[in-house]
Amino acid sequence: MTDKTEDKKSVVEAVRHQIKILNGIVLLVVYALLFLIIRFMYMFLDYISPPSLVAILSIIAGLVVMGMYVANSASKKAIRTIDDYTNKLNTLLTTTRDMREIEYGDILLENIMQSALKITGADAGSIMLVEGDRLVFKIAKGSRSTNLPGLSIPKSEGIVGWAAENGSNVRINDAKNDSRFNPAIDKMTGYETKSLLCVPLKVKAGTIGILELINKEDGAFTHEDEELLSYFADQAAISIARTQFMEDQRNYEIHLTDILVDTMDTHIHEKVGHSKRVAKYSLVMADELNMSENEKRKLYKACLLHDIGFLKIKLKDVTSKEQYKAHPQLGYEMLRLINFYADIAPFVLHHHERYEGNGYPNELIGDAIPVESRIIAIAEAFDAMTSRDSYKYVGKMLDKAEHSPAAVFHYAIEELKKNAGTKFDPNLVDIFVNNIDESLLEEA
Repeated sequence: MTDKTEDKKSVVEAVRHQIKILNGIVLLVVYALLFLIIRFMYMFLDYISPPSLVAILSIIAGLVVMGMYVANSASKKAIRTIDDYTNKLNTLLTTTRDMREIEYGDILLENIMQSALKITGADAGSIMLVEGDRLVFKIAKGSRSTNLPGLSIPKSEGIVGWAAENGSNVRINDAKNDSRFNPAIDKMTGYETKSLLCVPLKVKAGTIGILELINKEDGAFTHEDEELLSYFADQAAISIARTQFMEDQRNYEIHLTDILVDTMDTHIHEKVGHSKRVAKYSLVMADELNMSENEKRKLYKACLLHDIGFLKIKLKDVTSKEQYKAHPQLGYEMLRLINFYADIAPFVLHHHERYEGNGYPNELIGDAIPVESRIIAIAEAFDAMTSRDSYKYVGKMLDKAEHSPAAVFHYAIEELKKNAGTKFDPNLVDIFVNNIDESLLEEA
């Protein structure tokens, strides 16, 4: 729980404490007045008839009981109100904190919708985002709302359209009698809209969508609901804009990676499909190592781009091994300057290091070599030995009678075993040879 949440809790606790103190003071005053009245009556007891005395005492007792009841009820109601508001604030603060960690739009919208329903006590709701001149339903909750996502309405139509066009909140407790109400959605879902609370999702560039809540479960939407939801919508809009940007970046990254891989395949004929096969073989090891999804994604990218340095080398002009060996360093220099490739650049740099320390470019030894680089080294060597287009294809060394996919597969496996502990990480070689399947080679 954040410091802000703790601050809110401490304030609420202080208010609750003050109410209890006030309630105690009221009771003390009532008892003091009762004591004074009884004492005053005792002084004039001889002048008051018994029936009058009983009536006076009954009235006093009734007033005391009523006062105590009213004071107690008022304090309990105030505490309930505070508790309810505290729960809403906790939901609001916790959700806005968690939203910052969400990277995917569909998960974020689900989180926003559930939290908005909880904060307001609404029966149903939806989030619509602006796409051109239309509002598109991205998520909807409540009975009969399953067919709404994907549908759209004109941006200027209905109450939600008015809220989007004007960038203003709308709180209505009799929606059907509002001139802006559009009954088309109710007809589509068979759901009757009674009360409605719409809050625009705004960023500096303008309104990007609408957060709509329908039919508060325990009465009408209040000014408090509107205030809380307005603050929540501001935070939600920022998170939505951020995830949209991140998804655009991921989309750009995917397309750029595909372009680079295709370019490498065109640039070096004998490596056509090589990067994708290396990625496939590497994931065999990654799965057995129980790598996280994020680690697997980075490894996969590194596999696809591990030979990108060759794009800066004219192979027909290469006259020495040193020129050929420059490609990891060149690839590293290309990738480290690009934000979404910077984290995989070291894996590319070290994928030709050898486990015993005689590799390049830095002659790293053992665990000093990133595990991703050690994985790529094994996968690349295996593909080089089993790919017909590769100059290292082991089928060229076998007799024609033995020149079969099975023979090539087993020969490559034996070569990996022979070089375990020298060229390759022996533990990773064990993992690979025990989990690679011949059918995977045929698919590749």
